[in-house]
Amino acid sequence: MIEIETLRIRLSDFALQDIDLSIQDGEFFTLLGPTGAGKTLMLEAIAGVVPITSGCIRVNGRDITDLSPEKRGISIVYQDCALFPHLSVLKNITYGLRYHKTDRQSTKEWVEWLVERLGLERLTHRSTFYLSGGEKQRVALARALAVNPSVLLLDEPLSALDPNFREDIRNILKRLHQEVGITFLMVTHDFAETLFLGQRTAILNRGKIEQIGPVSEVFQRPATPFVAEFVGMKNVFPAAFKDTAAVVDDLELRLSGLPARDKHYVAIRAEDIVITKERLPGNGTNVFPGKVLEVIDRGFYYEVSVRAGKVVFRAMLTKSALFELKLPEGKDVHIEVRSSAIHVF
Repeated sequence: MIEIETLRIRLSDFALQDIDLSIQDGEFFTLLGPTGAGKTLMLEAIAGVVPITSGCIRVNGRDITDLSPEKRGISIVYQDCALFPHLSVLKNITYGLRYHKTDRQSTKEWVEWLVERLGLERLTHRSTFYLSGGEKQRVALARALAVNPSVLLLDEPLSALDPNFREDIRNILKRLHQEVGITFLMVTHDFAETLFLGQRTAILNRGKIEQIGPVSEVFQRPATPFVAEFVGMKNVFPAAFKDTAAVVDDLELRLSGLPARDKHYVAIRAEDIVITKERLPGNGTNVFPGKVLEVIDRGFYYEVSVRAGKVVFRAMLTKSALFELKLPEGKDVHIEVRSSAIHVF
């Protein structure tokens, strides 16, 4: 569906470098990365609103690299919606149709379906000036889909919304994708959105793709230290390997198998580190004495930092678990890490 080959875009102080990406027909694909990684720039290159330095972009086998935006069959929804304040909701939704030759009756039925499906029936004659954030985003979605594009591009559509609106629009996006069968490509910096919506994802960092794959695979088996930290692995360490052990500073972590020769790091999720006040009987592998350095309230959970030898581990505890353990800073504890919970890359 979307084929990008060696795409380069060079600006004065930033560059997208040799982007190769293939997105399947009807897929919900996400571009994930921190602010300034180049996600929106890549989206705009596909839409045709920024010039590229070199490379090729194809959609459905058609080379669109040099086509004007209106000839690409692509719609884009920006974070700020970009609605026309002087037009009503309905006129915003149908604005793009003036540039497309379509069957009037089928287009009318399609727009009516979108209006109904997005819950906009009562708002069609209202000015967009008086809409809530969630309503504006629904209007922007209807406008983008009204021209029946082959690809819908979404530039962080949830980031500017209040939590209640965000959940509503997130559910709408998932349902719409399932119902209309259009290829969705969404830019986000929130991995939770990717977990809920995306089928596959690409992690972008400083203008380069660090990893591409199914969302669950990227989440469970990150390929680089940046990806590991970005998807929430709080403990990422350079390591030396000997047989089935990883040596991190002065600690030796037993692994579940023999690592490949080209591995240089280990990563452990915070929720996979067990803290106990005393060493439990029978536990022998990857159990280390340590001292609590810091306890941080993260709202729904506590993050506890423990120094074991020269290594500082960060663990995640529920509030009830923390209260039960009674872990003030400076307390002596033991930590345990299952061999199967240690990711090697």
